[in-house]
Amino acid sequence: MNLESFYEYCLSKKGVTEHFPFDEDTLVFKVGGKMFALSSLSQWEKGDPAVNLKCDPERAQELRAQYDDIKPGWHMSKTHWNTVAINKEVPDTLVKELIDHSYELVYKSLTKKIQEEILKN
Repeated sequence: MNLESFYEYCLSKKGVTEHFPFDEDTLVFKVGGKMFALSSLSQWEKGDPAVNLKCDPERAQELRAQYDDIKPGWHMSKTHWNTVAINKEVPDTLVKELIDHSYELVYKSLTKKIQEEILKN
């Protein structure tokens, strides 16, 4: 997966916006004003990309046990976030599935009013 396909996949989801709230390097994707994916642009340039994704705590543990390239979220809640190395042992199809999972977790945590606004647009 390259940066462009990661970027386009995240932005293709309903109601998603991109931000740089921390610095000029950390690309953040949000839905309803809440983060669901973060990634360092400089790490993509260095050829060592990774993405932080929200994950159900039980599933997060299972994934970490199954894949060496899925670790507790870097600079995030270790319970609810994973850092997933891109272009290593984790297949792109699973990376996309984990992006979907993160998006859904965050979307479902939004108020019904915000969810409805997202669906309208």
